[in-house]
Amino acid sequence: MRETELRNHIDKLAEGVRNKDIAGLKQLYATDIVSFDIEPPLQHVGIDAKLKNWANAFAAFEEVTYEVRDLKLTLGEGVAFGHCFLRLAGTLKGGTSTDGMWVRGTYCFREIAGTWLITHDQVSVPFDITSGKGVTDLEP
Repeated sequence: MRETELRNHIDKLAEGVRNKDIAGLKQLYATDIVSFDIEPPLQHVGIDAKLKNWANAFAAFEEVTYEVRDLKLTLGEGVAFGHCFLRLAGTLKGGTSTDGMWVRGTYCFREIAGTWLITHDQVSVPFDITSGKGVTDLEP
């Protein structure tokens, strides 16, 4: 049951991103979330910082698609974590279409007052150690 609940949570996250629904996304995160997002700085602390990142991403897009692939979950008593591949794509402002890029995603959940919330997330791109540049053309 808990695994189904957490998978539904991630489905709601993907739906919220596709709909650019900041208010809906806010319901999925703990207020004290620590996010290691793909854009600087190294960490974003608190729900306002997390939602600002989503608002910045949404500002670039006319329409958004968001894919979650290969989600694996591990559940404990009152805590859980998951990892997957994610892709944010769509139509940018001005009409240019983008396929985006696949990134690695990790979610940490905590059950707070009977509700599962994301307390930490991390998005990363592999990088070529010799060039120091991100590798953005990989696919799961």
